[in-house]
Amino acid sequence: MKPRLPMIAATLGLLAAPAWSEGDPAEGEKVFRKCKACHEVGEDAKNKVGPILNNVLGQPAAQNPDFKYSSAMTEAAANGLVWDEESLTAYLEKPKEFMPGTKMSFAGLRKPEDIADVIAYLMPFSPMMEDEPEEEAETETSG
Repeated sequence: MKPRLPMIAATLGLLAAPAWSEGDPAEGEKVFRKCKACHEVGEDAKNKVGPILNNVLGQPAAQNPDFKYSSAMTEAAANGLVWDEESLTAYLEKPKEFMPGTKMSFAGLRKPEDIADVIAYLMPFSPMMEDEPEEEAETETSG
């Protein structure tokens, strides 16, 4: 019987990698208009009522040193909250339910496709996420 360690390791590697939605960034930009009253993204972004949203995807929460986060957000960050797809989706859907005590007054995005689209829109503003290697469909064979 051949050892299956390489196959198991490859499977675990795929499971450990963050899975990000296949939203539409162009639609996400439209949905993000709801967020612009409080947040900015891009090279010239500035903190407003909410923090700049550059470099948040895949990162620990509350990492902008120039923004005063709520105690709920700083506590969640201290407890290891990372903005992965699952946590960000839950937060964008119902912020106050996900994090009681958050300063974010927005009620949330109700449509799952809007959430996926906003996340897709934010991807280019999180350069580390662009560097994620894509899953390879082909496997190497030796002959």
